[in-house]
Amino acid sequence: MYKIAVMGDRESVLGFRALGLETVIPDSPEEAGRSLTEMARQDYAIIYITESCAEEISDEVKKYSDSVKPAIILIPGKEGSRGTAMAALKDYVERAVGADII
Repeated sequence: MYKIAVMGDRESVLGFRALGLETVIPDSPEEAGRSLTEMARQDYAIIYITESCAEEISDEVKKYSDSVKPAIILIPGKEGSRGTAMAALKDYVERAVGADII
């Protein structure tokens, strides 16, 4: 059975724990990168990452951008949206449709 995880700062991800999702609160970008790699090797189908955390480990996130599993989805953190998630969504839609429709 596949799992779902949420990674980011404590205040942004703790609410997801109440929904039964695995939460990862890394202390450093290095730990975040290792955690993402480990989750990708395991049975995680979806990994939500806060925009601020994803920016710190952008090289690791890019490794999985074209893979089906895990699907890495950027979400706003406690500080609000930085526009990174919308830019990523726009890129995915443009690649899928062949034109910028957003």
